[in-house]
Amino acid sequence: MMNSALGRFRVIGIIEGISYLVLLGIAMPLKYFLDMPAAVKIAGSLHGLFFVLYILALAHVTFTNRWSILKVAGAFIASLLPFGNFVLDARIKNEQS
Repeated sequence: MMNSALGRFRVIGIIEGISYLVLLGIAMPLKYFLDMPAAVKIAGSLHGLFFVLYILALAHVTFTNRWSILKVAGAFIASLLPFGNFVLDARIKNEQS
């Protein structure tokens, strides 16, 4: 799966999606309900790193596979929505089949 630009994009997308859900579902409640701001600092930093990697992988797959502007915009918007990366991954997987 990691041998192609699309495979790397899918893996990074899943990791980025998981980090986003951890940030929203675990770290934010810990910060606001249990007064543990360190959780957001750690999860937020990791998510930021994974988001940058996601954007770089998106650029790479865009040029390698000649994605349209609409497909690139959809992939970017998916990264901003909770569970969006998982929906995008399922669609990409269906297109490959």
